[in-house]
Amino acid sequence: MTTDTNEVDGLGRGGIPWSRRATAKDVAALAQVSTQTVSRVANNADGVLPETRAKVLEAMFKVGYTPNAAARALRSGGTRTIGIIPHQLNTTGEAHVVEAVSAAAHRHNYAVSLAEVPDWTASGVNSAIGRLHQSVSGLVILGLENVEVEKLHIPQNLPMVASDNRALALPSVGFDQAGGARLAVTHLLALGHKTVHFVGGPEYSVQSQQREEGWRSTLVAAGRPVPPPEVGDWTPMSGYAAGRRLADNRQVTAIFVANDEMAAGVMRALHEVGRQIPEDVSVVGFDNVLAEYLWPPLTSIHQDFAKVGETLVQVLLSQIEGQENDGAPATPSVIPGWLEVRASSGPAPRSD
Repeated sequence: MTTDTNEVDGLGRGGIPWSRRATAKDVAALAQVSTQTVSRVANNADGVLPETRAKVLEAMFKVGYTPNAAARALRSGGTRTIGIIPHQLNTTGEAHVVEAVSAAAHRHNYAVSLAEVPDWTASGVNSAIGRLHQSVSGLVILGLENVEVEKLHIPQNLPMVASDNRALALPSVGFDQAGGARLAVTHLLALGHKTVHFVGGPEYSVQSQQREEGWRSTLVAAGRPVPPPEVGDWTPMSGYAAGRRLADNRQVTAIFVANDEMAAGVMRALHEVGRQIPEDVSVVGFDNVLAEYLWPPLTSIHQDFAKVGETLVQVLLSQIEGQENDGAPATPSVIPGWLEVRASSGPAPRSD
């Protein structure tokens, strides 16, 4: 998510003067909706189309708007608000998790407040925590990767939960990333492929690291050669670049890609050099978001975003409502995925 600034003109995010806080009217103007719609989104009320809700949430980020939790607290006797600090809201997986957390919070009669972190460092995350912790009942942090966690300032009495967290002593909820990768690679080996190439996400990404671990360990356990992994950045463009590097190698017959968007780029690269999918090369993705709309439809690991969102909220509410408050982090909750087999994966081509 980008932040618009113009210090020369004295304007902050979204063109809002530094001298005043953003209001619901600012959000409504940017999103081209009514202030009533902004209020409904801020309070997670029903009756808002998903695409409108997404547009309003993005406008809230751009102008730096935080719903007035204090006013709601006066009316309700408590904030009943869950804060979310996202890492990369522009990635498909994280956007789905934010949506799932918001929906789960609403089902439990909690509102949601989002805090933007344009500078994803310990200082930036600390700033977001500071902005939220006086006005929320608890906090969900997504993707504590590439952050010096020892420099984070965690408020003592603020219930918190993190997603895919392996570094901080907080309750954690995440997908079984390595398990999903094992399903993908096992599927391709069962089809007769001698090995499976891998296109991963950024090297700092915990999710990508875990998917690479699952890919590598499955090949090693099967006694198969482990090719050098390709590195992408979650975008179709990076998948296309990796696909071009692999496409001319006729020894490549199976590719496991760490998300569906990069898989779309890989598939285009294969199409361009005349390699047929799956007759010449099988491709498997991860996320199962775009998969059925690609050509051919993409075999992919399904991530249960709704289950992750619900579990994050349940773990947080157990702290907020005093069900689990012994000071020790809960055992990490790991949500399994499953393999959706489609037309992009097939038997290995016969050797001449």
